Amino acid sequence: MAEGAAEPGRGFELPLLLFAGFRSLIDELHAELARQGHPQVRAAYGFALQAVGQQGATASEVGRRLGVSKQAAGKTVERLEALGYVERFDDPADGRRKLVRLTARGVDVLVRSAEIFDRLHAGWADALGNGRLAEMESGLRTMVPEGAFRLDAASWFAG
Repeated sequence: MAEGAAEPGRGFELPLLLFAGFRSLIDELHAELARQGHPQVRAAYGFALQAVGQQGATASEVGRRLGVSKQAAGKTVERLEALGYVERFDDPADGRRKLVRLTARGVDVLVRSAEIFDRLHAGWADALGNGRLAEMESGLRTMVPEGAFRLDAASWFAG
């Protein structure tokens, strides 16, 4: 068997290890966000806040970006609004539409998330070594199709 090659019949471990790595990063992120004053933020909310974006969006646009129905997106927006992460306002170009935009609290949680992810990345670099981590990231970029980073991860899991 080639050096570093997986034993036959163990290919199922790769997606599980990738998911476990993802999950450990996300769990650490949310534990730290809770310590920093954002205890109610969930992973799906992070995707939704990204879908709202800096320019804002309608609930329909949020739904399309997340791969969920307008109704499901509306419920998520309602929850984020209740938590103070987004606000709705009349679209100046079309009074019939409501736009959703990030509040200062919404921007704060995204900024904190980026800083925490940088610290987590540094922790992985310390544990694995900079070279191994860079090789792993490069390999994943090679294997992941172009445009594969999408915000509809939660809906993909739900089927």
